[in-house]
Amino acid sequence: MIRRGKQQRGFTLLEVLIALAVLAIALAAAIKGVSSHVSNLSYLKERSLAHWVGLNVLTELRVSGQWPKSGEIKGDETMAGREFKWLVKVTEVKGSDVRRLDVKVTPEDDDDRPLTTMVAYIGKPPS
Repeated sequence: MIRRGKQQRGFTLLEVLIALAVLAIALAAAIKGVSSHVSNLSYLKERSLAHWVGLNVLTELRVSGQWPKSGEIKGDETMAGREFKWLVKVTEVKGSDVRRLDVKVTPEDDDDRPLTTMVAYIGKPPS
């Protein structure tokens, strides 16, 4: 038996297409957000490692007991499987027994993109 008096219920093709379009836009935004988050996480990890490298360099200069001469000290270090280059510029502070240390840490393959820079002061060790 077919009842002709009742109207069929359901979605029209247009309604289904609009729903799919909204879903596609929402999924694209979610994927972009997750991708951005992963990229930022990787960058922050690299910056954190570079910061630790800089702190290690400063600590080694402080505990060495040596009085660094004015000029530049260069080196490289491996941290968590990553290679970093560091540069320390030592300058005299006029009128005192203090030296200023400007540290710059960069990735091994990109000297123009410092991941971290820091400034420290070191006093002349007792004789």
